[in-house]
Amino acid sequence: MLFNSYTFIIFFAVVSGLYSLPIGWRQKKLVLLCASYVFYAAWNPPFVALLWISTLADWIAARRIYHARRETVRKVFLLFSLAVNLGLLCFFKYADFLLENFSLLMNWMNISYHPAKLNLIIPLGISFYTFQTLSYTIDIYRRQERPWHSFLDYALYVAFFPQLVAGPIVRAFYFLPQCLEPPKIKSQEIAWGLSLFTLGLFLKIAIADGLLAPVVEAVYDLAGTPDAAGAWFATIAFAGQIFCDFAGYSTCAIGIAKCLGFKLPENFNFPYAAIGFSDFWRRWHISLSTWLRDYLYIPLGGNRKGVLRTRINIMLTMLIGGLWHGASWTFVIWGGIHGLYLFAERLFKKIAPSSSLWNLIPVKIFLSLATFMSVCIAWVFFRADTFEVALLMIKAMSGLGCNPSGSGLTMLDMIITGGVSLVIITLHWWMRSRSLEEIAGRMPWWLKSVVLAGMLTAIVILSGEDRAFIYFQF
Repeated sequence: MLFNSYTFIIFFAVVSGLYSLPIGWRQKKLVLLCASYVFYAAWNPPFVALLWISTLADWIAARRIYHARRETVRKVFLLFSLAVNLGLLCFFKYADFLLENFSLLMNWMNISYHPAKLNLIIPLGISFYTFQTLSYTIDIYRRQERPWHSFLDYALYVAFFPQLVAGPIVRAFYFLPQCLEPPKIKSQEIAWGLSLFTLGLFLKIAIADGLLAPVVEAVYDLAGTPDAAGAWFATIAFAGQIFCDFAGYSTCAIGIAKCLGFKLPENFNFPYAAIGFSDFWRRWHISLSTWLRDYLYIPLGGNRKGVLRTRINIMLTMLIGGLWHGASWTFVIWGGIHGLYLFAERLFKKIAPSSSLWNLIPVKIFLSLATFMSVCIAWVFFRADTFEVALLMIKAMSGLGCNPSGSGLTMLDMIITGGVSLVIITLHWWMRSRSLEEIAGRMPWWLKSVVLAGMLTAIVILSGEDRAFIYFQF
């Protein structure tokens, strides 16, 4: 069930109607839990069982970890939680990938091995809710939190439908305290939630799908080699597409949750205004980057064990972050490129002389644009279906091995891409130290109405081919 579908609008209207009935808080939470299972089952009903398995496994493991007196028992149940969650994730998402690479290794060693592909269906959102449930168990293992008292609350946390399939990745003890008391939902909060939902749909339907996706597909799905201009315009278009697609989903999720009285964490903070790659990862997919930092990078040792170990920890974190996105070497390479970017940034900060020049606006803009263009180069490996396609794109962007006869893009495609990208980067730069709430709070009511009407009009006019959110595949 997609946010950008009439089915979801009807579903949300029914859920909101039931949720607003004069019933107790426990009954309202039951409504949301059942609605969340229906929302997930609308995609593939049998896979709801995986949600139940993860929910029960971590609920039981966390309680046994907390009450265990011996450290050995605590570790056994932590390993049980990791085995169940990561085992399901690896089986459904990475089994074919591992089997294929094991087969290649065997053949490289002159051992004939050609197993049949499993062709498993990847459960929707498994990467997201797996990380969510693990955060609950790990926090309790670290003695940072205590097991939650209500199984209903915990089950709702795991399955909460606004962010179930594509985030934000919510920490257990950010969400669970919101289940204690019924929220007092004001009309202003509902209006703001619906405004965010409209903004998210505008980003997804009008910008990502309507304007940018056709440009990306015309080049990346082209059988052949593009010219340099086409490769660059398509890659820059993808940078805008994936931001508007993913940030659009997160904005929709935050808005829907707000209408129900729940708060979800921000997932994007105008990342294309980042100055440097550390800044980029503080602004892009914030819930994932902070999860990897807290549950992987810091436990590995962070930056506390010398320069070499820090570099290893950074690279491992980025490689695993890349692999989290998909079972393909292109995603691993994408993560590795960002690891190299972070190395280079640390080296630059060490050797660059201290100067007030770095604080000048033109210098900051230059560094921000350099960051953006570097991120675009990495996006090639994220978007390309194969490593060979990625190499063709990189060669074309560098002017080597490009097709001088053209790329399949028209002048209008390039004008649209350039115009939309310029607007996105300008808005990100202007908003880099501001928030949407701050800007909306300063706008008169009539201007807010005009902006919302404009977005709704663009959604209707620019809606084209229906496309699922990009991050649904992760």
